[in-house]
Amino acid sequence: MAAPEWPEVGQALAEGRRELVVRGRRPEGDELDPRLYGLAALQHLELSGLAALRGLGPGLGGLRALRSLVLSGDGLRALPPELGDLGGLRLLDVSHNQLSALPAALGRLAELGSLKAGHNRLLGLPPELGRCSRLAHLDVSDNLLPELPAALLAPGLPLLSVLSAARNRIEQLGGGVSDLRGLRTLDLSDNNLSEIPCELADCPKLKEINFKGNKLKDKRLEKMVNGCQTKSILDYLKAGGRGKGRGKADSSEKSENKEKARKKKSVKRDDAEESDGMEDLNKLVLRVLHVSESPCTVSVKVTPNVKDVRPYIVCCIVEGMQLRPGNALKRFLMAQTKLHDDVCLKRTLATIATHDLQLVKGPLLYDARPSHSLKITPLGRKEVKAADLVRQLQMEADEQRKQKKRQNVSGLHKYLQLLNGKENFPCLVDAEDCVISFPPITNSDKTKIRKSTSQLFLEVTSSASLQACKEVMDSLIMISKMAFNEDRRITLACS
Repeated sequence: MAAPEWPEVGQALAEGRRELVVRGRRPEGDELDPRLYGLAALQHLELSGLAALRGLGPGLGGLRALRSLVLSGDGLRALPPELGDLGGLRLLDVSHNQLSALPAALGRLAELGSLKAGHNRLLGLPPELGRCSRLAHLDVSDNLLPELPAALLAPGLPLLSVLSAARNRIEQLGGGVSDLRGLRTLDLSDNNLSEIPCELADCPKLKEINFKGNKLKDKRLEKMVNGCQTKSILDYLKAGGRGKGRGKADSSEKSENKEKARKKKSVKRDDAEESDGMEDLNKLVLRVLHVSESPCTVSVKVTPNVKDVRPYIVCCIVEGMQLRPGNALKRFLMAQTKLHDDVCLKRTLATIATHDLQLVKGPLLYDARPSHSLKITPLGRKEVKAADLVRQLQMEADEQRKQKKRQNVSGLHKYLQLLNGKENFPCLVDAEDCVISFPPITNSDKTKIRKSTSQLFLEVTSSASLQACKEVMDSLIMISKMAFNEDRRITLACS
């Protein structure tokens, strides 16, 4: 029987594409088109919904340029060890398959920032995963895991900020969790935990935890867990509750109640300040969504120069903004910063820029220009050459690292490194040949948003994949909702 030839692969070969997306069942029974392994320049590959696909050929290791690989809902039962040869891979999605194990070769993916392996049949995780020093997002929910390996809860993962292992069979969370210094979100709901280690309170950046659905020995702690009181849980563990079955701290119940009464007002105030932005964000729903069918007021032309620098861009116009009331502008900018830290993996996966549409003079040009001649007026700074700005930021980041006595490079270092070795830098230029955005570094002070802004021009760029841009844009549109006037219509125009 002749090997199948998928039209998507043929088109990618003919056009020299760097992105290939194949979705849904194939008439050939989901047997892979062998020509796929000849796309050496491919940077994004998605094969999803191929329910009859049971495995991948050894040729996968030849796709050395891959930055993101999505193999979701394919019926996969095993991953080839050649996966470890994809040294530049930053995003790996193997969710909704039939995997019982992940290959140890994953430990060789030094650039891996996001691993999604939820909805499988995993019975364990390879200890080698602890070598992925740039891993920031790990989702292994809905599996059969009895534990999280000690190698995963180790200092080797300084950037891990989101760990989701909900709906497994985990019986114990090791005290080594305190070594995850960058952890912000931890979801271990619906497992078999009976205790929460006191060391969890030592995670300095932890903001969101979920232990619902576990039968904890400490009923007082269990009540806090069911009430989603993250700050109260961490305070309780730090004060001596420790999650070891005690119903109270070492001090007497009477003195404890007095202390609680004294701190009641301040705790409520702290909780309100901490959760103000995100609670509002979680409750927001787009009541009216109108997608404009008229020609977009601003067009963006992409030049071939960006292919080898930062090839992917998604733009959107949002109308009907209300940034004047209260601290709407501040909350919007804070939510944008959180997107940069979490979803964008500290700008290494994608970068956001927001502009006041009334200050944007189209048509726009997305281009790559020589670093020594490219000039921009960064937010809060004077006009400067792009190369000088990067050098200045690098010096500032080095000084910050030395002051904090860090051994590992900071988040600022991470996205600066995306420009290492680049002779040309990406930029978004307006009709007057003025640079309004220099991703992943900054956008221009010329088009920055203010309280008077009523129309936004949103921009998301990435060197990894177009899909990453789309996902970040979806999140960005949703956080914009908190600045909308509920009674006005919202118009979105995307390109």
